[in-house]
Amino acid sequence: MAHSAGCARRFPATEVTPIKAASPADLQRHLLSRKPDVAQFRLRGPFATIERRELEIPLPSGLTVEANLYLCPAARKAPLVVVLHGQDNSKEDHAFQAMHLASWGMHSLAIELPNRGPWIANGRTLAKLVDAIHRTPQLVDDRIDADKIILAGHSFGATAVGAALGEGAPAVGGVLLDPAGIGRQLPQLLRRITVPVMVIGADEDIWPTRNRGQFYRFIPAAVGEISIRDTVHQDAQYPNEYTLRAFEDNPDDTEEAQITFVSALTASAFGLAATGSLDYAWSSFENGINNGSFFNARRK
Repeated sequence: MAHSAGCARRFPATEVTPIKAASPADLQRHLLSRKPDVAQFRLRGPFATIERRELEIPLPSGLTVEANLYLCPAARKAPLVVVLHGQDNSKEDHAFQAMHLASWGMHSLAIELPNRGPWIANGRTLAKLVDAIHRTPQLVDDRIDADKIILAGHSFGATAVGAALGEGAPAVGGVLLDPAGIGRQLPQLLRRITVPVMVIGADEDIWPTRNRGQFYRFIPAAVGEISIRDTVHQDAQYPNEYTLRAFEDNPDDTEEAQITFVSALTASAFGLAATGSLDYAWSSFENGINNGSFFNARRK
């Protein structure tokens, strides 16, 4: 992967007003009644969250998946966003994103699978996990709306998400965070995806990821892709020491990049859960595309 440590990272400041809502249903009505804007999701959402660490979720196959659960206690029923890490990473690397999603009225589950793959096999495990939760949400929490599960994956974790969706995992859509593709079976599995998928990429002029173009190329329909200017691959997860060292001239910009990624993730997950399509998220990116913080936008 290429990397230019001397780049200046700029993220336009946007004035946003915190939203107040009594429940996730009230929040959904409020957001859908207004023009979408991804900048709104830069802020923490209006709800408190509960964290439950080191859950062990049993699968019918006999496997057990370890996870951290982030609940929105204000919700009687709410969508579930399942977040999977990439190579050499863990569920803890997505704690910030998962908690942020929960603050916006969506339960989230950061899961841990073998972090060196094989990633297609991880995808099949993920499909089994989603199927088990869909059938028996009480495996995680009875406040989960089992008909509104969204899958999100970073790096090679996006390969696993693509494989899970291609295997028919009962999810309403996917969000791929600077995805990297691996495995000869991946194109075939991507061609079988029938639900909407949003690709949120880093700046490929700075940090090109492996086979990222396969996701847009092979997913047959209802796929959108944007890039976030002046960001690197690790910005699509929680900040880590590598990223901080790489940008030691201005480490605060790392946090800004993280916030931009998490706002795009949250807008995408919210739109998929609320409408079942990419339209809400795509409209929310309009200002960012116009001011240049998002670029290379394409959709089919």
